[in-house]
Amino acid sequence: MKFVIDKAIPFVEGVFEPWAEVVYLDGPEIRREDLMDADALVIRTRTRCDEALLDGTAVKLIATATVSMDNIDQAWCKDHGIFVRNASGCNAGGVTNYVFSALYGTAARKSISLAGATMGIIGLGSAGTRVEEMALALGFKTLRYDPWRQEKEWHTEFHDLDTVLSGSDIVTMHIPVNDTTRGMADAGFFEKMKPGAFFINTAQGELVVEEDLIRAIPRLGPVALDTWCHEPDINRELMDLVDIATPHIAGYTLQGKQIGTSLAIRAVARFFGLAELYDFFPTTEILEYQAVHVDVHEKTQGQIASIIQYNYPIFTDDFMFRMSPERFSELRANYSYRREFYF
Repeated sequence: MKFVIDKAIPFVEGVFEPWAEVVYLDGPEIRREDLMDADALVIRTRTRCDEALLDGTAVKLIATATVSMDNIDQAWCKDHGIFVRNASGCNAGGVTNYVFSALYGTAARKSISLAGATMGIIGLGSAGTRVEEMALALGFKTLRYDPWRQEKEWHTEFHDLDTVLSGSDIVTMHIPVNDTTRGMADAGFFEKMKPGAFFINTAQGELVVEEDLIRAIPRLGPVALDTWCHEPDINRELMDLVDIATPHIAGYTLQGKQIGTSLAIRAVARFFGLAELYDFFPTTEILEYQAVHVDVHEKTQGQIASIIQYNYPIFTDDFMFRMSPERFSELRANYSYRREFYF
């Protein structure tokens, strides 16, 4: 067997060598000729997997160590017998940390009280569910919008989008982009939000009509964006208007990378019957690779904000991005993965 692997994936080197020929390449530089005799392709979001790359190759499986599969032409792969697996949920902890660092950080800067606030969560997948758990632990009320889960979980409390938007002090996006959600955050969406409400998007830039958000910002509260339309060529006007701007790194934590790599390796192992790797997880004795517990019991809002900012100083990422927005891809590729925290 032969596996081609993005060399930037952490913890993977040496794992498959006992069973396969392994070629490590820079993700954006992987070419069709590299895959002619490759059985599996293990990637991140930096490799565009479509007909131009895959047609006529021996690839049977694509495993990505990320949640997003926007870079993979899934319909073409399905039609041509190529299985695709992602690392669902690997970034949930990092995204949750980002949301609350952005929320408490901007609230502190603008002297906004979060006491009794309601958080509207758009999408209750792995990340949205983790965000809700932390919100409830911190005393927030929540309103949930997820029509796909609502169909299956009729006994669970969900709300229509208008109710969530009009009733929330904070709106945070955790929904995938598809034909029904692309551009959902448009002028009508923002008009239904409370004046002064927070807006946070860590999901996908294409969920938002950026020109409509620009026009809505004067009536909204703090806005934090980690994802953008047309990445890496972002809307500079929008960046100048938002309170927090970062280069799509919300889920970039040490623990998230461990989980993402383990899920990709397990997918390859189960597909090719490598039983020794079915439960693979990269172990390390490095303390920083372990999530840290944060005690917020009986803390004031100001104390909670300070604790969260200490564990993830989000304004540092914001500052570095604003200094060189043209380095979007470089900042992502060279990001120093941070340590997750939980309550």
